[in-house]
Amino acid sequence: MAKCEICNKGQHFGIQISHSHRRSNRAWKPNIRKVRLVVNGAKKCMNVCAKCLRSSKLEKTV
Repeated sequence: MAKCEICNKGQHFGIQISHSHRRSNRAWKPNIRKVRLVVNGAKKCMNVCAKCLRSSKLEKTV
């Protein structure tokens, strides 16, 4: 599973509980996108989560 290269966000694990209270394992996966960014004046392809894309931390290429 890919991680965000900006904030290092990855997959989280937990337990899903049904209405009848049966328990099973489940995973929460982040919304990861592969985008082209300008990093230190050079174009680079990175895995970035949607929260970092919405923030003003990054400069996307066109």
